[in-house]
Amino acid sequence: MNRNPLIPFALIMLFGLVLVFGLSWKGLGDMKEVAKEKEGGAKTEETAAAKPEDIYQQSCVGCHGANYEGGVGPALKGVGDKLSVDEIKNVLQNGRGSMPPGLVPADKAEEMAKWLSELK
Repeated sequence: MNRNPLIPFALIMLFGLVLVFGLSWKGLGDMKEVAKEKEGGAKTEETAAAKPEDIYQQSCVGCHGANYEGGVGPALKGVGDKLSVDEIKNVLQNGRGSMPPGLVPADKAEEMAKWLSELK
């Protein structure tokens, strides 16, 4: 019945060291993918083929609501009655109020602005 009280602590330390080295190894393996994504390589392929509805679901639905009814951001239904396509494009690229700039890729801003102006 004389057990060494240090054994559980040694096992926990060994488990921690294995986790540190294992996660470091995994991080080194993912380093190339992260660098490619940072340069814009992986994301541009996704957004180049994305439709305005997909961009909305990815970037805008959190503030403007799933049915364009508004929430944190204003309602988008009928925004084409208030703003022109160029004004909407300007808001998408430069932001306005609490909306940050750059949520829509620059090459998709014109298409997204036309789509938003037609929402009813």
